[in-house]
Amino acid sequence: MAVAPSRRNLLPFIVFGVGAALVAGAAVLTFVDTGPGAPAPSAIGGPFKLVGPDGQAVTQDDLKGQPTLIFFGYTHCPDVCPTTLFEISEILRKLKPGAKARGVFVSVDPERDTPSVMKDYLSSFDSRIIGLTGDRAAVEPMLREYRVYSKKVPGTGDDYTMDHSAIVYLMDKQMRFVNALNLADPEKAAREIERWM
Repeated sequence: MAVAPSRRNLLPFIVFGVGAALVAGAAVLTFVDTGPGAPAPSAIGGPFKLVGPDGQAVTQDDLKGQPTLIFFGYTHCPDVCPTTLFEISEILRKLKPGAKARGVFVSVDPERDTPSVMKDYLSSFDSRIIGLTGDRAAVEPMLREYRVYSKKVPGTGDDYTMDHSAIVYLMDKQMRFVNALNLADPEKAAREIERWM
C-alpha cells in the first residue's frame, strides 16, 4: 500500500520546480530573437512624453531613427552636468562625417528647467543635444523607466541642488538600451555609437 508523501518531503520538489520555472523564464528573456545586431532585452527605457526646446511634445517614438545618448541632469548643476555635456559634445564631433546621432539632456529639476531655460543652457554645447523637460508628473515616470536616482538637497533660503545619477545611456535607433557609454575615450565612444547606426 502506497504511503502519501508528507508536505515536508514535497518541499524540495516544489522549490526545484519554482527554480526551474524561473531559470526557464530568464532563458526566454535572454535568448528571445530581437533581430540581427539588436541589443539584448533590457529593463531600462520606456515610453515618455516630455516637452522639447520649442515647446513641442517629444515622445520616445520621435527619437527613433538614429542612436541617442541620454543624460539626466539640471541646468543649475555646478560641475557634473556641464562637464558631461561637454564630453558628449566632443564624442558627437568625433563621429564620421555624415554619421547621425543625437544627445538628449533630460531635466531632473523641471520646476526651474523650463523649455526656454534648457534651450539657452544647451546653446553652449553641440547643437545635436536637445533638452527635454515637463511637469514633475511627466518627468517622474521617465526617471523610473531609466532607473535614475534624483533628490532635492536644500541649500540657503529657497536655493537647492539636485543629487542625481550621472549615467550616459546609449540607445540604438529603435530607442532600445545598448549600454552605459564610457566617456573617458571620445574616439572609442564614437566608434561604439557608429556600431548602432
